[in-house]
Amino acid sequence: MTAAPFTTARTMAGRSLRISRRSPDALVTGLALPVLMMLIFVYFFGGSIDTGTDYVTYVVPGTILLCAGFGAGSTAVSVAEDMKNGIIDRFRAADIGAVPVLAGHVTASVARNLVSTVLVLGVALAIGFRPSAGPAGYLAALGLVAAWIVAISWLAAALGLLARTPEAASGLTFLMMFLPYPSSAFVRIETMPTWLHGFAEHQPLTPLIESVRDLLLGRAAGDAPWTALAWCAAVTLLSLALSLPLFRHRTR
Repeated sequence: MTAAPFTTARTMAGRSLRISRRSPDALVTGLALPVLMMLIFVYFFGGSIDTGTDYVTYVVPGTILLCAGFGAGSTAVSVAEDMKNGIIDRFRAADIGAVPVLAGHVTASVARNLVSTVLVLGVALAIGFRPSAGPAGYLAALGLVAAWIVAISWLAAALGLLARTPEAASGLTFLMMFLPYPSSAFVRIETMPTWLHGFAEHQPLTPLIESVRDLLLGRAAGDAPWTALAWCAAVTLLSLALSLPLFRHRTR
């Protein structure tokens, strides 16, 4: 990309962040709800769930990845609102194309989600989470989380283009919010019904959660981080492949 599209994307990202500040309900959903979910699981259910370790230690990595789903949901709604309210016509008149507009939404989503991740991690440390990773482990875990946030934000942008209304976009993002539950985020997979094992073991979030958990706890992660990165790349590329033609179709 040239300098102008980069500048335009940065401007679009700033616009999306300003819109977020004017939508306190979306901010509460994206920032506070993951923290509340973690507290509910730790204090309401943690005492009855056997994970072989302190439950807060087990559940925090999954909650961090859960944040991305909540944050990306607001991205899909924002994209759908842009497509509905006519602002895209003004952007096209100013020669602003699909990539800067969508990249602006994705950049704002990444920023919101990273803030949410820091917030969840801070609360987790306050209630007893004690990671033992070295600097390399922290950086690797953060890189995986950031890669998933980028991937799911582009997927949310595609869903926002696919939906005809903001309400429909919110409904389409339900899968992203639901995906952490049939994974190793909150309970061990072997405790789930047998018919669910195959999906839980091979869906994108399980290797991501296992990798982040192992990296933060200073354990050998094996090949799981590479599997997680492959999932992130696949979701990102598929979302990009869908987003650009969808944008052209919706704005012609």
